Amino acid sequence: MEGRMRGIGRLARDSGLTVSALRFYDGAGVLVPAHVDPWTGYRWYSDEQVVAARLVARLRRVGMPLAEIRRVVAHRDDPAAVDAVLEAHLRRLEAGLADARRELSAARSLLAEESPMTTITTTTTALLDALRGVRFAVGTDPGLPMLTGVLLDADADAVRLVASDRYRLAVRQVPGTLAGGPVSAILPIGLVDELLGTAADGPATVRVDGDDVVVEAGGRAHTARRVDAGFPDYRRVLPEGAARRVELDVDRFRAEVAAAPSRTVRRPEDGAEQTAAVLTLGDVEVGVDRAFLLEALDAEGAGQLVLHLDGPISPLVLRSPDRAGDVSMLMPIALG
Repeated sequence: MEGRMRGIGRLARDSGLTVSALRFYDGAGVLVPAHVDPWTGYRWYSDEQVVAARLVARLRRVGMPLAEIRRVVAHRDDPAAVDAVLEAHLRRLEAGLADARRELSAARSLLAEESPMTTITTTTTALLDALRGVRFAVGTDPGLPMLTGVLLDADADAVRLVASDRYRLAVRQVPGTLAGGPVSAILPIGLVDELLGTAADGPATVRVDGDDVVVEAGGRAHTARRVDAGFPDYRRVLPEGAARRVELDVDRFRAEVAAAPSRTVRRPEDGAEQTAAVLTLGDVEVGVDRAFLLEALDAEGAGQLVLHLDGPISPLVLRSPDRAGDVSMLMPIALG
C-alpha cells in the first residue's frame, strides 16, 4: 500500500495544507481519503489526490467558500464547469475590493476631518530636485489611479516623495521641517508638473489639509485635490542590502547603457516579445528596459552612483553615495 499511497502527514507536506485541515476537508466531503485504516483510523491518500489537495489549498487562500471548492474538486475534469465557478468567485472578490475601497476612502475622509493640518517647510530648490528625481517613475495606467501621482509621505523621521509604475520605484528625501501629524497624500501629476515649471528659488511650504493640498513655491501658491486612492506599501520592497555593489560614474554608465546590445525575448507571463538591453556587470548578464534605465540615470544627474544587484532576475537598485535615503529601483527583463 505504501508504494501507491501516502499518509496524511506526507500529503500535508506535499500540498501545503495542515493535517488538521485535511481532517476537516475529509469531514466536509471535499477531500476524502482513498483509504482509512479500520483499526487506527489513519488516513491514506492516493498519488492522484495530491493535485486535488494543492487545488484546495490555493482556493482557500483566495477565500473561496467551501461549497464552491467542493464543486471545483468534484468537477475538475470539466473545464467549463470549473471556469464558471472561478469566474463567479473572481467577480465576487472584485466587487468586495471595490466596496472596501469605498469604505476606506470614506474612513480617510472622516480622519481628515478630525486631523489637524500638516505643513512641511523646505526650500523650492530641494522640493523641485526631489520631484525631478521621482517624476520619471510615475505611472500612466488609469486603472491604477494610486500610481498616477507622487506620494508625499512625511512623518517625524523624514519627508519623502515616492513614485512607481509597478516596473520602477523612485524615492527621494526632502530636507525640511514638519508641523502637524504624519501625512500620506498622493499629489496629482498636474500639480507636480506645474511645480516643475516654477522658478527654483526661495522657501517652499506644502500644506495638506484634508483632501486639499497647497504648495507655496516659486513666489506663488499652487492648489490641488489629493488623489483619492491608497498608495502601495513601498517600504516593504525597499532593499536593505545586496550581494553585489558596483560603484559607477553616472555619465560613463549612461553611455554604456545607450551602447549596450539588444536582445529580443518573450515575456514569460504572456509570451509577448520585448526588447531588452543586455548589460554585463562583472560576471552577471542583466536585461533591462533601456529607456527606463536611462530615465532613471537622467534623474540622478551627474557624479557617482552605487548600483546594488542580487542577480539577473532581481531588481536593479541605484543609490547616490551621499544621499542615503534616495533610491531608484527597476525590474529587470528575464533574458532566458
